[in-house]
Amino acid sequence: MNYGDLKTHFQDVLNRSDITSDLTTRFIDQGIARIQRQLRTPMSERVLEIAISSQTATMTLPSDFLEIISLYHSSNELERVSMRRFRELNDNNHSGKPIYFARQAEKIHLYPQPTDGTLVLYYHGEFPSLSADSDFNALTKAASDLVIYAGLTYASDYYLDQRAELFEQKFNQFLTEIQEQANDQELQGGTQSVLPSYRYDEE
Repeated sequence: MNYGDLKTHFQDVLNRSDITSDLTTRFIDQGIARIQRQLRTPMSERVLEIAISSQTATMTLPSDFLEIISLYHSSNELERVSMRRFRELNDNNHSGKPIYFARQAEKIHLYPQPTDGTLVLYYHGEFPSLSADSDFNALTKAASDLVIYAGLTYASDYYLDQRAELFEQKFNQFLTEIQEQANDQELQGGTQSVLPSYRYDEE
């Protein structure tokens, strides 16, 4: 379902004569933001590859970053440690094959610091934003009902709508169904657990 269809369906379910286009857009966008905070499925998986050609102490997280899944350097998975532990380890600018990483704000710190190879970050990322009515993304295609009811939870707060509890229940129902489906596919080795939705290459 594209953005325009989402807004039309949202207005049909809300069924209020005083809903405006601007409010419809706001509620749906708020709903998507809520979903992104809670849902973790292959739909939001991303891959970022960075070629290393000189000693590298940090890497910058992508702008759509939500949560780290794993980090590799040339097929070796790095172990995440706390910043406190990282500072204890990183008492010099030692270079070599990285073993540990720590996150601080928008940076990932590496130890030891690699001088070559490729860093591969697997992460959960935000869904591409919607602007034009013809726009869609993986979430709106696969879970349009979830998006609509996420938006309705915000609309019900705004209007003090008596259906607030119903909208919240439906949202949680759809969220649980989609999350459990994704979890089952991970356990069963389904194809969705293998291929991320988006890949980014940086040099």
